[in-house]
Amino acid sequence: MDIFGLLLFYTFSFVSANEDERLPNKCEVCKFLSVELQDALEKTGRSKEVLEVGEVLDSGKRRRKIRYNTSETRLTEAIDNICERILQYSVHAERPGSLRYAKGASQTMTTLKNLVHKGVKVDLGLPYELWDEPSVEVTDMKKQCETMLERYEEVVEDWYFHHQDQRLESFLCQSHVLQASEQGGRLVTPSLVSLVLLVFRFRSITISAWRGE
Repeated sequence: MDIFGLLLFYTFSFVSANEDERLPNKCEVCKFLSVELQDALEKTGRSKEVLEVGEVLDSGKRRRKIRYNTSETRLTEAIDNICERILQYSVHAERPGSLRYAKGASQTMTTLKNLVHKGVKVDLGLPYELWDEPSVEVTDMKKQCETMLERYEEVVEDWYFHHQDQRLESFLCQSHVLQASEQGGRLVTPSLVSLVLLVFRFRSITISAWRGE
């Protein structure tokens, strides 16, 4: 095993040893639940569709008409499988705080794939075809999202019908889910980020030197 392999091994060993500390906290889960739900609602907010609700009785009373964009149906459709959208996120270990989670490939994973394409053997302990599968962190965030949504469903409904002048993240997270000490999210350990970046910078220098660039 070359020096790069040793550095990579100890980096990921360090990460595994701190797995519990790396799982998303309530601040991060609530943030992305709010972001995804508000985004889903904004996509249907301009609909001019009108719904007819209620049953037609023998008395001949007409069904009541309501606008779709203020209806409970719109909220129900937005909430349905909303936590599945969390699985579209990746872990960006090089970023601080809640920026650690974002859609798209991380800088670290992109670097690893580039090394593989250059013929460098990289062993992450799982097959290459599974590298793009949701990570343990992201899967855990989805589970926490589902639990949080179930627990605070009435709060979300209250916001939807009475408080849409406020951002959902502020109303749900800051006012109901989080204690004051929990607000602001978790910071990623700077030393870990520095170590990861050091590994890949070292390898880049090594490859360039080997090729005589």
